[in-house]
Amino acid sequence: MSPKAKAARRVSDPAGQNADAASERLLRPQRLADFIGQAKLKEQLEIYLEAARQRAEPLDHVLLVSPPGLGKTSLAHIIANEMGGGLRVTSGPALERPGDAAAALTALARGDVLFIDEIHRLHPAIEESMYSALEDRRFDVVMGDGAAGAAAVSLPLEPFTLIGATTRAGMLTSPLRDRFGIVLRIGFYPPAELAEIIKRSAGLLGAKAEDEAVAELARRARGTPRLANRLLRRVRDYAQVRHGGKLSHAVAQEALDMLEVDELGLDAMDKAYLRTLLERFGGGPAGLDTLSVSLGESPETLEHYIEPYLIQQGYIQRTPRGRIAAASAFKWAGRTPPAANPTLLE
Repeated sequence: MSPKAKAARRVSDPAGQNADAASERLLRPQRLADFIGQAKLKEQLEIYLEAARQRAEPLDHVLLVSPPGLGKTSLAHIIANEMGGGLRVTSGPALERPGDAAAALTALARGDVLFIDEIHRLHPAIEESMYSALEDRRFDVVMGDGAAGAAAVSLPLEPFTLIGATTRAGMLTSPLRDRFGIVLRIGFYPPAELAEIIKRSAGLLGAKAEDEAVAELARRARGTPRLANRLLRRVRDYAQVRHGGKLSHAVAQEALDMLEVDELGLDAMDKAYLRTLLERFGGGPAGLDTLSVSLGESPETLEHYIEPYLIQQGYIQRTPRGRIAAASAFKWAGRTPPAANPTLLE
């Protein structure tokens, strides 16, 4: 296999893309009309898509910002389908060399979409090489070795749309962020919208779930469609093995209790985080690295997967001094906030 072919394979199938791939493909909406929730975002996107179609132009470059699991990848597939173009998927860490980016970009046909997940993790040299691709539809790359043999080559590109996805918009440099004409922020979903998503997914999976069971799953899914679908699959397994496939409210409660997901949507890791912050550090402040060592998890896992929901639900606060437990966290644990720290009493 040639180096270019290897690079193309690497960027089109980055690590992690195959996890639960069959289920994800089945449940992922293909059109904007099938995308449930995020009404304001959908209204904006409908206008941008229709305007681009009327002008027979590719959609402007799009930046999708949200915590994990809220639909960034699904929206990338939807945009490609709505515009009638192909979709090429990669991630920031998978683009290790400018040649990887060149292989991905030059393989795009007119109107295709390049989706870069975790775009905030692009190597600076690759990010800089993307500027001309986004603005002038050309990719400048140095060919050859050594000062004497090296030559700059400008590769022309077909009109395309770049969709970048990030959980950390603040880590994007201004030059890269400014080259996205459309910035869409996806928020957590209310239980009613999650219930609609779960009903749709249950139908596609052939699972007959009672309305009360759907509502229970929606309440405990942390406002996140990916988690809602994952819980649905696991509860379906439990119902199949223990209750002959009957997915009732009581069965859903049993299964979720077995999975250690409580009525507030807190799982075992959330509870361990809160207990550590409350019991070991008196409610804080505690630094992220300190919490990471105490819990045996990486700082990235805590910051990207654990803390966003706890912050959104008002259990913790991020401050310059570290993480602080809010009054609701003390109430959850049945503890009284220390009077010496007025922040915890708010």
